[in-house]
Amino acid sequence: MKVDLGIWNKLTQAVVALVALAILLMIGWAYLPVIQKNERMRREIDQLETQQKQQEEIYRQLRAEIEALRNDPKTVERLAREKLGYAKTDEAVIRFETAATNPPAH
Repeated sequence: MKVDLGIWNKLTQAVVALVALAILLMIGWAYLPVIQKNERMRREIDQLETQQKQQEEIYRQLRAEIEALRNDPKTVERLAREKLGYAKTDEAVIRFETAATNPPAH
């Protein structure tokens, strides 16, 4: 003999479904800070990788400059002329300086 519970059966199913949904929402709510922290850390990793690539490029440029200074006499000569104002015996060095001006009075 089967008893027809009618509305009570449907209400029980609805309550079970709502409880399951509430449990899933609580689990999601509990993991939300972890997910947000994970996203922040991913962004930070991306920034650090970009900085690392920039630093590696600077390193390559400086390494090339060092090698040029060690092995290329023309590079040393050019640098001495630019930085120290050196010149060959038959050359004259001309330096241009910016004139110090007073700001206009109002």
